[in-house]
Amino acid sequence: MNARAIAFYLPQFHPIPENSAWWGPGFTEWTNAAKARPLYRGHQQPHLPADLGFYDLRLPEARVAQAELAQAYGVEAFCYWHYWFGRGQRILERPFTEVLNSAEPGISFCLGWANQSWTGIWHAAADRVLREQTYPGPEDDQAHFDAVLPAFEDPRYLRVNGRPVFYVFRPEELPDARAFVDRWQAMARRAGLGGLCLVAEVSDLLGRGPRYDRIADDGFDAGVYVRLPARRSRADVLRMRLRRKLGGPEVYPYSTDAVLWDRVRADPRLQPSVYPNWDNTPRSGARGVVLDGSSPAGFAQNLGHAIDALGDRPAQERLLWIKSWNEWAEGNYLEPDLEHGRAWLETLREGLVAR
Repeated sequence: MNARAIAFYLPQFHPIPENSAWWGPGFTEWTNAAKARPLYRGHQQPHLPADLGFYDLRLPEARVAQAELAQAYGVEAFCYWHYWFGRGQRILERPFTEVLNSAEPGISFCLGWANQSWTGIWHAAADRVLREQTYPGPEDDQAHFDAVLPAFEDPRYLRVNGRPVFYVFRPEELPDARAFVDRWQAMARRAGLGGLCLVAEVSDLLGRGPRYDRIADDGFDAGVYVRLPARRSRADVLRMRLRRKLGGPEVYPYSTDAVLWDRVRADPRLQPSVYPNWDNTPRSGARGVVLDGSSPAGFAQNLGHAIDALGDRPAQERLLWIKSWNEWAEGNYLEPDLEHGRAWLETLREGLVAR
Protein backbone atom coordinates (compact mmCIF):
# COMPACT_ATOMS: atom_id res chain seq x y z
CA MET A 1 0.00 0.00 0.00
CA ASN A 2 1.29 3.48 -0.83
CA ALA A 3 -0.59 5.14 2.05
CA ARG A 4 -1.99 4.13 5.44
CA ALA A 5 -5.76 4.53 5.11
CA ILE A 6 -7.60 5.46 8.32
CA ALA A 7 -11.38 5.79 8.23
CA PHE A 8 -13.30 7.83 10.81
CA TYR A 9 -15.87 5.64 12.55
CA LEU A 10 -19.11 6.87 14.12
CA PRO A 11 -20.45 4.71 17.00
CA GLN A 12 -23.99 6.17 16.98
CA PHE A 13 -25.68 3.06 15.56
CA HIS A 14 -27.23 1.74 18.74
CA PRO A 15 -29.83 3.31 21.03
CA ILE A 16 -28.75 5.01 24.24
CA PRO A 17 -30.94 6.55 26.97
CA GLU A 18 -29.75 10.09 26.23
CA ASN A 19 -30.67 10.01 22.54
CA SER A 20 -33.99 8.35 23.30
CA ALA A 21 -34.77 11.17 25.75
CA TRP A 22 -33.65 13.92 23.35
CA TRP A 23 -35.00 12.61 20.04
CA GLY A 24 -37.44 9.78 20.79
CA PRO A 25 -37.28 6.10 21.71
CA GLY A 26 -34.74 4.05 19.79
CA PHE A 27 -33.05 6.98 18.04
CA THR A 28 -29.82 6.10 16.20
CA GLU A 29 -27.96 7.50 13.21
CA TRP A 30 -30.23 5.37 11.04
CA THR A 31 -33.25 7.40 12.16
CA ASN A 32 -32.13 10.53 10.32
CA ALA A 33 -30.58 8.67 7.40
CA ALA A 34 -33.66 6.58 6.60
CA LYS A 35 -36.23 9.37 6.85
CA ALA A 36 -34.30 11.80 4.59
CA ARG A 37 -36.10 13.07 1.50
CA PRO A 38 -35.01 15.09 -1.57
CA LEU A 39 -35.03 18.85 -1.00
CA TYR A 40 -34.62 20.00 -4.61
CA ARG A 41 -34.86 18.58 -8.12
CA GLY A 42 -32.16 15.97 -8.70
CA HIS A 43 -31.34 15.63 -5.00
CA GLN A 44 -30.51 11.98 -4.24
CA GLN A 45 -32.01 10.98 -0.87
CA PRO A 46 -32.22 8.79 1.07
CA HIS A 47 -28.90 6.97 0.92
CA LEU A 48 -29.45 3.45 2.20
CA PRO A 49 -27.05 0.64 3.18
CA ALA A 50 -26.56 -2.48 1.06
CA ASP A 51 -24.33 -5.38 2.19
CA LEU A 52 -24.19 -4.57 5.91
CA GLY A 53 -27.81 -3.51 6.27
CA PHE A 54 -29.18 -1.40 9.14
CA TYR A 55 -26.76 -2.84 11.66
CA ASP A 56 -26.78 -2.45 15.44
CA LEU A 57 -23.32 -1.89 16.93
CA ARG A 58 -24.25 -3.73 20.11
CA LEU A 59 -23.86 -6.92 18.04
CA PRO A 60 -20.28 -8.26 17.82
CA GLU A 61 -21.01 -9.87 14.45
CA ALA A 62 -21.91 -6.46 12.98
CA ARG A 63 -18.59 -5.00 14.10
CA VAL A 64 -16.68 -8.00 12.74
CA ALA A 65 -18.45 -7.73 9.38
CA GLN A 66 -17.48 -4.06 9.12
CA ALA A 67 -13.86 -4.78 9.95
CA GLU A 68 -13.55 -7.68 7.51
CA LEU A 69 -14.98 -5.55 4.73
CA ALA A 70 -12.72 -2.61 5.55
CA GLN A 71 -9.56 -4.72 5.66
CA ALA A 72 -10.43 -6.44 2.40
CA TYR A 73 -10.39 -3.06 0.65
CA GLY A 74 -7.27 -1.56 2.21
CA VAL A 75 -8.45 0.27 5.34
CA GLU A 76 -5.69 -0.16 7.91
CA ALA A 77 -7.51 1.33 10.89
CA PHE A 78 -10.74 2.79 12.17
CA CYS A 79 -10.55 6.09 14.05
CA TYR A 80 -13.36 5.70 16.57
CA TRP A 81 -14.96 8.96 17.63
CA HIS A 82 -14.49 9.19 21.37
CA TYR A 83 -16.53 11.46 23.65
CA TRP A 84 -15.19 12.78 26.94
CA PHE A 85 -17.03 15.88 28.14
CA GLY A 86 -15.02 16.32 31.33
CA ARG A 87 -15.38 14.91 34.84
CA GLY A 88 -15.79 11.40 33.52
CA GLN A 89 -18.85 12.15 31.38
CA ARG A 90 -18.86 9.89 28.34
CA ILE A 91 -21.36 8.85 25.71
CA LEU A 92 -21.62 6.22 22.95
CA GLU A 93 -18.65 4.37 24.43
CA ARG A 94 -20.19 0.88 24.36
CA PRO A 95 -19.08 -0.30 20.87
CA PHE A 96 -15.45 0.63 21.35
CA THR A 97 -15.35 -0.66 24.95
CA GLU A 98 -16.58 -4.03 23.72
CA VAL A 99 -14.06 -4.02 20.87
CA LEU A 100 -11.30 -3.34 23.38
CA ASN A 101 -12.43 -5.91 25.95
CA SER A 102 -13.21 -8.71 23.51
CA ALA A 103 -10.09 -8.41 21.33
CA GLU A 104 -12.42 -8.54 18.30
CA PRO A 105 -12.38 -7.46 15.57
CA GLY A 106 -8.69 -7.54 14.77
CA ILE A 107 -8.54 -4.38 12.65
CA SER A 108 -6.26 -1.64 13.97
CA PHE A 109 -7.81 1.41 15.57
CA CYS A 110 -7.13 4.77 17.13
CA LEU A 111 -9.24 7.27 19.05
CA GLY A 112 -10.43 10.66 17.86
CA TRP A 113 -11.46 12.93 20.72
CA ALA A 114 -14.63 14.72 19.54
CA ASN A 115 -14.12 17.59 21.98
CA GLN A 116 -17.21 19.60 21.13
CA SER A 117 -20.48 20.30 22.90
CA TRP A 118 -23.48 18.34 21.67
CA THR A 119 -26.30 20.60 20.50
CA GLY A 120 -29.61 20.17 18.72
CA ILE A 121 -28.13 21.11 15.36
CA TRP A 122 -29.26 17.82 13.84
CA HIS A 123 -32.86 18.94 14.39
CA ALA A 124 -32.41 22.59 13.44
CA ALA A 125 -31.99 23.54 17.11
CA ALA A 126 -28.32 24.54 17.25
CA ASP A 127 -28.86 26.76 20.31
CA ARG A 128 -30.05 23.81 22.40
CA VAL A 129 -27.07 22.44 24.37
CA LEU A 130 -27.53 18.76 25.15
CA ARG A 131 -24.14 17.96 26.64
CA GLU A 132 -21.53 20.68 27.21
CA GLN A 133 -17.86 20.07 26.51
CA THR A 134 -15.80 21.19 29.51
CA TYR A 135 -12.09 21.37 30.34
CA PRO A 136 -11.78 21.13 34.14
CA GLY A 137 -7.98 21.11 34.17
CA PRO A 138 -4.92 18.88 34.76
CA GLU A 139 -6.64 16.42 37.10
CA ASP A 140 -9.33 15.80 34.51
CA ASP A 141 -6.66 15.34 31.84
CA GLN A 142 -5.12 12.65 34.03
CA ALA A 143 -8.49 10.93 34.50
CA HIS A 144 -9.10 11.12 30.75
CA PHE A 145 -5.67 9.70 29.96
CA ASP A 146 -6.12 6.88 32.48
CA ALA A 147 -9.46 6.00 30.88
CA VAL A 148 -7.93 5.58 27.42
CA LEU A 149 -4.58 4.09 28.48
CA PRO A 150 -5.82 0.48 28.04
CA ALA A 151 -6.58 1.33 24.42
CA PHE A 152 -3.13 2.88 23.87
CA GLU A 153 -1.56 -0.30 25.25
CA ASP A 154 -3.56 -2.63 23.01
CA PRO A 155 -1.42 -4.26 20.27
CA ARG A 156 -4.05 -3.30 17.69
CA TYR A 157 -3.67 0.40 18.40
CA LEU A 158 -2.47 2.48 15.43
CA ARG A 159 1.07 3.73 15.89
CA VAL A 160 3.46 6.01 14.03
CA ASN A 161 7.10 5.23 14.74
CA GLY A 162 6.01 3.27 17.79
CA ARG A 163 3.82 6.00 19.33
CA PRO A 164 0.02 5.67 19.65
CA VAL A 165 -1.96 8.12 17.49
CA PHE A 166 -4.48 10.35 19.30
CA TYR A 167 -6.61 12.71 17.19
CA VAL A 168 -8.05 15.98 18.53
CA PHE A 169 -11.12 17.22 16.65
CA ARG A 170 -11.22 20.83 17.85
CA PRO A 171 -7.74 21.89 19.01
CA GLU A 172 -8.82 25.53 18.72
CA GLU A 173 -11.31 25.00 21.56
CA LEU A 174 -8.71 23.76 24.05
CA PRO A 175 -8.17 26.47 26.71
CA ASP A 176 -4.38 26.05 26.39
CA ALA A 177 -3.42 23.67 23.59
CA ARG A 178 0.30 23.82 24.38
CA ALA A 179 -0.31 22.83 27.99
CA PHE A 180 -2.61 20.03 26.84
CA VAL A 181 0.08 18.63 24.53
CA ASP A 182 2.78 18.87 27.18
CA ARG A 183 0.64 17.14 29.83
CA TRP A 184 -0.46 14.30 27.55
CA GLN A 185 3.06 13.66 26.31
CA ALA A 186 4.38 13.62 29.86
CA MET A 187 1.64 11.21 30.97
CA ALA A 188 2.38 8.95 28.02
CA ARG A 189 6.08 8.86 28.84
CA ARG A 190 5.37 8.07 32.49
CA ALA A 191 3.11 5.24 31.34
CA GLY A 192 5.96 3.73 29.33
CA LEU A 193 4.52 4.55 25.91
CA GLY A 194 7.45 6.65 24.75
CA GLY A 195 5.06 9.51 24.00
CA LEU A 196 2.07 9.91 21.70
CA CYS A 197 1.62 10.92 18.10
CA LEU A 198 -0.78 13.82 18.73
CA VAL A 199 -2.73 14.88 15.66
CA ALA A 200 -4.80 18.07 15.40
CA GLU A 201 -7.63 18.62 12.96
CA VAL A 202 -7.06 21.67 10.76
CA SER A 203 -10.61 22.40 9.68
CA ASP A 204 -11.15 24.52 6.57
CA LEU A 205 -14.39 23.04 5.34
CA LEU A 206 -15.17 25.47 2.52
CA GLY A 207 -11.70 26.85 1.88
CA ARG A 208 -12.16 30.15 3.70
CA GLY A 209 -9.10 29.62 5.87
CA PRO A 210 -8.32 27.11 8.62
CA ARG A 211 -9.93 27.39 12.05
CA TYR A 212 -6.63 26.29 13.60
CA ASP A 213 -3.08 26.89 12.40
CA ARG A 214 -0.80 26.43 15.43
CA ILE A 215 0.34 22.84 14.98
CA ALA A 216 4.03 23.54 15.50
CA ASP A 217 3.56 26.29 18.11
CA ASP A 218 1.40 24.04 20.28
CA GLY A 219 3.60 20.98 19.83
CA PHE A 220 1.29 18.69 17.87
CA ASP A 221 3.07 16.10 15.80
CA ALA A 222 0.83 16.56 12.76
CA GLY A 223 -2.36 18.13 11.53
CA VAL A 224 -5.07 16.72 9.28
CA TYR A 225 -6.27 19.22 6.70
CA VAL A 226 -10.03 18.79 6.46
CA ARG A 227 -11.66 20.50 3.49
CA LEU A 228 -14.74 19.56 1.56
CA PRO A 229 -13.99 19.09 -2.15
CA ALA A 230 -16.48 21.82 -3.04
CA ARG A 231 -16.16 23.91 -6.20
CA ARG A 232 -16.84 27.49 -5.15
CA SER A 233 -16.54 29.65 -8.24
CA ARG A 234 -18.26 33.03 -8.21
CA ALA A 235 -21.18 31.53 -10.11
CA ASP A 236 -21.41 28.63 -7.64
CA VAL A 237 -21.51 31.00 -4.67
CA LEU A 238 -24.15 33.21 -6.30
CA ARG A 239 -26.32 30.16 -7.00
CA MET A 240 -25.88 29.04 -3.40
CA ARG A 241 -27.00 32.44 -2.07
CA LEU A 242 -30.08 32.36 -4.25
CA ARG A 243 -30.90 28.85 -3.10
CA ARG A 244 -30.49 29.95 0.51
CA LYS A 245 -32.93 32.83 -0.02
CA LEU A 246 -35.43 30.32 -1.37
CA GLY A 247 -35.02 28.17 1.74
CA GLY A 248 -32.82 25.40 0.36
CA PRO A 249 -29.50 23.87 1.42
CA GLU A 250 -26.08 24.99 0.20
CA VAL A 251 -25.22 22.95 -2.89
CA TYR A 252 -21.77 22.93 -4.50
CA PRO A 253 -20.38 20.75 -7.28
CA TYR A 254 -18.01 18.01 -6.12
CA SER A 255 -14.54 19.20 -7.13
CA THR A 256 -11.53 17.17 -8.22
CA ASP A 257 -9.28 20.21 -8.69
CA ALA A 258 -5.70 19.45 -7.67
CA VAL A 259 -5.41 22.93 -6.13
CA LEU A 260 -7.37 21.67 -3.11
CA TRP A 261 -4.27 19.77 -2.07
CA ASP A 262 -1.74 22.62 -2.38
CA ARG A 263 -1.70 23.30 1.37
CA VAL A 264 -0.92 19.64 2.17
CA ARG A 265 1.79 19.44 -0.47
CA ALA A 266 3.43 22.59 0.86
CA ASP A 267 3.49 21.59 4.54
CA PRO A 268 4.97 18.23 5.59
CA ARG A 269 3.22 18.53 8.95
CA LEU A 270 -0.18 18.31 7.26
CA GLN A 271 -1.83 15.03 6.34
CA PRO A 272 -4.69 14.81 3.84
CA SER A 273 -8.29 13.85 4.41
CA VAL A 274 -10.44 12.66 1.52
CA TYR A 275 -14.22 12.79 1.17
CA PRO A 276 -15.94 10.28 -1.09
CA ASN A 277 -19.24 12.12 -0.65
CA TRP A 278 -21.09 14.65 1.53
CA ASP A 279 -24.73 15.55 2.17
CA ASN A 280 -25.70 16.36 5.74
CA THR A 281 -29.30 17.35 4.99
CA PRO A 282 -30.58 14.23 6.82
CA ARG A 283 -29.26 15.91 9.98
CA SER A 284 -29.57 19.60 9.18
CA GLY A 285 -32.38 19.80 6.64
CA ALA A 286 -32.45 22.98 4.58
CA ARG A 287 -29.50 24.31 6.61
CA GLY A 288 -27.30 21.51 5.30
CA VAL A 289 -24.51 21.40 2.73
CA VAL A 290 -24.51 19.08 -0.29
CA LEU A 291 -21.70 18.10 -2.64
CA ASP A 292 -23.54 17.55 -5.89
CA GLY A 293 -22.18 15.04 -8.38
CA SER A 294 -20.00 13.01 -6.02
CA SER A 295 -19.12 9.67 -7.56
CA PRO A 296 -16.55 6.88 -7.29
CA ALA A 297 -14.79 8.37 -10.32
CA GLY A 298 -14.44 11.75 -8.61
CA PHE A 299 -13.35 10.08 -5.39
CA ALA A 300 -10.65 8.25 -7.36
CA GLN A 301 -9.20 11.52 -8.63
CA ASN A 302 -9.09 13.06 -5.16
CA LEU A 303 -7.51 9.91 -3.75
CA GLY A 304 -4.81 10.25 -6.37
CA HIS A 305 -4.12 13.87 -5.42
CA ALA A 306 -3.97 13.02 -1.70
CA ILE A 307 -1.69 10.01 -2.16
CA ASP A 308 0.62 11.99 -4.43
CA ALA A 309 0.93 14.62 -1.68
CA LEU A 310 2.23 11.90 0.66
CA GLY A 311 4.62 10.34 -1.83
CA ASP A 312 7.93 11.70 -0.55
CA ARG A 313 7.23 11.12 3.15
CA PRO A 314 8.48 8.23 5.31
CA ALA A 315 6.21 5.19 4.98
CA GLN A 316 5.13 5.31 8.64
CA GLU A 317 3.94 8.90 8.23
CA ARG A 318 1.86 8.47 5.08
CA LEU A 319 -1.46 8.70 6.89
CA LEU A 320 -4.49 9.14 4.65
CA TRP A 321 -7.64 10.03 6.58
CA ILE A 322 -10.97 9.06 5.01
CA LYS A 323 -14.11 10.99 5.91
CA SER A 324 -15.73 8.60 6.73
CA TRP A 325 -16.43 4.91 7.18
CA ASN A 326 -20.09 5.25 8.23
CA GLU A 327 -21.40 8.80 8.68
CA TRP A 328 -24.64 7.95 6.92
CA ALA A 329 -26.65 10.98 8.06
CA GLU A 330 -23.90 13.19 6.59
CA GLY A 331 -24.03 11.27 3.30
CA ASN A 332 -20.40 10.58 4.04
CA TYR A 333 -19.36 6.92 4.03
CA LEU A 334 -17.40 4.10 2.41
CA GLU A 335 -19.78 1.29 3.34
CA PRO A 336 -21.73 -0.28 0.46
CA ASP A 337 -24.95 1.48 -0.51
CA LEU A 338 -27.87 0.64 -2.77
CA GLU A 339 -26.78 3.13 -5.43
CA HIS A 340 -23.11 2.25 -5.93
CA GLY A 341 -22.68 -1.09 -4.16
CA ARG A 342 -19.04 -1.54 -3.17
CA ALA A 343 -17.73 1.02 -5.65
CA TRP A 344 -16.48 3.43 -2.95
CA LEU A 345 -14.43 0.62 -1.41
CA GLU A 346 -13.22 -0.67 -4.75
CA THR A 347 -12.06 2.84 -5.63
CA LEU A 348 -10.13 3.09 -2.38
CA ARG A 349 -8.36 -0.23 -2.89
CA GLU A 350 -7.43 0.63 -6.46
CA GLY A 351 -6.08 4.00 -5.38
CA LEU A 352 -3.97 2.52 -2.62
CA VAL A 353 -2.18 0.09 -4.92
CA ALA A 354 -2.15 2.06 -8.19
CA ARG A 355 1.13 3.92 -7.74
